[in-house]
Amino acid sequence: MKKKERAQEIFQILDQQFQDAHCELHHQSPFQLLIATILSAQCTDVQVNKVTPLLFKKYPSAKDLAKAKNNDVEKIINSTGFYKNKAKNIILCADQINQHFKGELPKSIGELTKLAGVGRKTANVLLGNAFNINEGIVVDTHVKRISNLLKLTKHSDPIKIEKDLVKLFERDQWTKISHLMIFLGRKICIARRPKCNECSLNKICPSAKL
Repeated sequence: MKKKERAQEIFQILDQQFQDAHCELHHQSPFQLLIATILSAQCTDVQVNKVTPLLFKKYPSAKDLAKAKNNDVEKIINSTGFYKNKAKNIILCADQINQHFKGELPKSIGELTKLAGVGRKTANVLLGNAFNINEGIVVDTHVKRISNLLKLTKHSDPIKIEKDLVKLFERDQWTKISHLMIFLGRKICIARRPKCNECSLNKICPSAKL
């Protein structure tokens, strides 16, 4: 079976298994999703979701957050790790959105990645989930590990992995495939203790240990 055909089979199987696969960062606006995604670096979505209710209650918009003091934000987000740098980035990011985009989030990879704390992964999360724009595939630790286990790529660099994956999946699948792999990684293909016997992909996964 050709790699693209196998990728499509993988998508169909996972899409059937995880019909509720979605972004698990809580948010009520594109801006809140952007900030939550920046905070999720080196941190779990569960932990981010514990701090964002207070953060967004106090600073619901880019205009509000841009006026925040670093110490105040640091106290709220300290449990997400690297909180000093994250606080500085999200305040600056909010200010940049106000200064350069009149408080509205840009909708292109190029413009988004010019914002403080925003890399390609974060930009892809925002575009795919807030605006339904498929510009690329989010490559987090789960997608990186699982795409390698499935032999869909041989790379460790997220940019190279993304380039491989976009060739194998249809554009309208790009946002969904990352959610599917993330759900698989969190629930079944768990790092260090994968449940291969319970995995719906075990018959076509080159790395399955049955």
